[in-house]
Amino acid sequence: MMPEVKRDIILPRGKLHSIKKYGDIPGRIVQHLLLIGIGFVFVYPILLMLAESTKDTYDLINPLVQWIPTKIYVSNFIKAWTVLGGFKTLLISSGYMLMVAAAQTLSSALIGYGFAKFNFRFKNVVFLLMIATFIIPDQVTFMPRYLTFKAYGMLRTIMPFFVPALLGQGIKSAIFILIFFQFFRMSPKALDEAAQIDGAGVFRVFSRINLPSAVPAIIVVFIFSFVWHWNETYLADLYFETSIRTFPLALEKFTEYYAKMFPVTDATNPLMRLNEGVRMAGTLLCIAPLLLLYALVEGKLVESIDRSGITGE
Repeated sequence: MMPEVKRDIILPRGKLHSIKKYGDIPGRIVQHLLLIGIGFVFVYPILLMLAESTKDTYDLINPLVQWIPTKIYVSNFIKAWTVLGGFKTLLISSGYMLMVAAAQTLSSALIGYGFAKFNFRFKNVVFLLMIATFIIPDQVTFMPRYLTFKAYGMLRTIMPFFVPALLGQGIKSAIFILIFFQFFRMSPKALDEAAQIDGAGVFRVFSRINLPSAVPAIIVVFIFSFVWHWNETYLADLYFETSIRTFPLALEKFTEYYAKMFPVTDATNPLMRLNEGVRMAGTLLCIAPLLLLYALVEGKLVESIDRSGITGE
């Protein structure tokens, strides 16, 4: 009896191409629907703020006006800009946060490099203590830090943010150290050994070889550090008190500042009262620097997140 010969089904080239071309259409539709839904969740608040901030009082109370106002009303932005403090507050906020973010990026890179490249006694214990700084709630360590800053006369200055950031104890520093640790741990040791053979010291190997190659991690850490310090208002209000005014702090006390700058002398004039249009304009101006920063580095940031220690590459 002759053995049965199995024959493969050979499809015509055109039909096989059609299967490859149209076979994954349902999956792509689901993927695009998910992306559109997630994108809408993030874009909707910005579109709502933009629509509300360009309405005057009559458009705000008109139920027929939803997204497109009858006319563009820019006075909301002028009032909000004045209440927030204008260019002076913007320069102070941006300058201080850039300085703190740069210090935190440098210290996190140094600490992450040390954990990744060197073996020393009690290394695992120190590493666990570093992780514990992220796990322990801020409420536990706030009072000792506040008393320390007060004893050294650091209150009402940027030092309560700058010094911890420079010493590797800034906001979310443990996450940034882990990013650099993972990045430097995956870098080839042959480059370090070759530089050491040529007579390069530890800091020269770090600054000339490892740090330039860590640009993806540097971009990720710097951007996130800037954003988190910019949005921090609880500690900033306690440390700065009334000496330093930033955009987020001014936005937090927006109603109080508005009442002082634009007192309602005519109760019958609705244009003088604080409304949602002015509030939305202030919120939009407060997040505008972050949106601008993201727009400038969006391409590099996405590439850096893909190549940095977050993915282990």
